[in-house]
Amino acid sequence: MGNFPAVIIDFETTGLSSNMGDRTIEVGAVLVRDNEILDRFQSLMNPGMKVNAFIEEYTGITNKMLSKAPPVKEVMTNLAKFIHQHHLVAHNASFDAKFLDAEFSRISRKRKNEFACSMLAARRIYQDAPDHKLETLVRFKKLKTDGTYHRALADAEMTAHLWLRMISDIKSEYGFKQVSFQLMQQLGRIPKKKVGEFMKKSCLEKG
Repeated sequence: MGNFPAVIIDFETTGLSSNMGDRTIEVGAVLVRDNEILDRFQSLMNPGMKVNAFIEEYTGITNKMLSKAPPVKEVMTNLAKFIHQHHLVAHNASFDAKFLDAEFSRISRKRKNEFACSMLAARRIYQDAPDHKLETLVRFKKLKTDGTYHRALADAEMTAHLWLRMISDIKSEYGFKQVSFQLMQQLGRIPKKKVGEFMKKSCLEKG
């Protein structure tokens, strides 16, 4: 994938909107570089509020588990150290970026790291997939999985395997020697019909 490291991140939350007061309850993150996972970070965190029955059912994370978890502030401080200055990747990055930014603001931090979205990239690279949910793409590409979904570390690891596979497939299909983070960011903004043209032009420019 080139030498650039990236942190693949996934949050489980009390709901869908950080703007409406929803909070993070678990984070999973993996550091990848050169086609492998080098390090992992995972923690439940106590948001100081109850989660509803749907979230308990959906994630398997119960209020009892959260009552024993460290406070969000402590976990986010440790997460910031893990992320460091690395690029960030998430499946539906706009969701995870909003929650990361909201929790960082509570501890007087500001994100400087750029995000790329594996879901948007996959929509361009795997246009024949049935849909572009993480679990669908894992099956579609026969990626490594332990069968657990909607827990942060498991989802982050599957997203990492998807990210690495996309980069590998781009190299083999379009002839890239290296695939940059910036190319993966740009890819998510290219109209689907123009992906082939964009890739050929990018490959030629990189020589």
